[in-house]
Amino acid sequence: MIGDMKNVSTARAHFPVRRASATEASVARTVESVISSSASSTWLVRRAPTKPTPAVNPQAAPIEAPREIKPEAPAPAPASEGVPGGVVGGMPGGALGGVVGGLPEAPPPPPPAPTAPVRVGGAIKQPARIKDVKPVYPQIAQSARVQGVVIIEATINPQGKVVNARVLRGAPLLDQAALDAVRQWEYTPTLLNGVPVPVIMTVTVNFTLQS
Repeated sequence: MIGDMKNVSTARAHFPVRRASATEASVARTVESVISSSASSTWLVRRAPTKPTPAVNPQAAPIEAPREIKPEAPAPAPASEGVPGGVVGGMPGGALGGVVGGLPEAPPPPPPAPTAPVRVGGAIKQPARIKDVKPVYPQIAQSARVQGVVIIEATINPQGKVVNARVLRGAPLLDQAALDAVRQWEYTPTLLNGVPVPVIMTVTVNFTLQS
């Protein structure tokens, strides 16, 4: 045992201990600082175990009132229904909101107005006279003391003017004077289904002597 210790002492005498230089000491301190920092950083990175997040049902009703309510986006417009044999995008010349096959048939037009004069009566009302011309009493009839009533059938055109007149009953001395007066009369147009038509009506002309 004593011999071994002597050998150690002899070894130390032959291999002296070398002191570290300033550079090596600085490097050693740097390494220790890095190791210390790494250990500290590793300690700071550690976290407490997290709790598992419970699953959320998107269909469940909310338990808290939302801070704001956003309006829902408008629903897309439904596609218009087509018809068999139609043209993609509609038919040329069609209109938005139109009726398939076109508009319904228009009502039939009213019957044409009669070309022949119609007799006043029933649905055909007598027109009103708007121009009146007094007959000229013939001198010969006054001398003969002839007086009376002349009944005339008059034809009135759609414009209300007398275009024809004939005596139905009267007196020979008074008939022509009555016709001359009636041919100058004018009436309001007579309407049938909203259309002026010619009419036939009877008128009377009175001849009375002055006492």
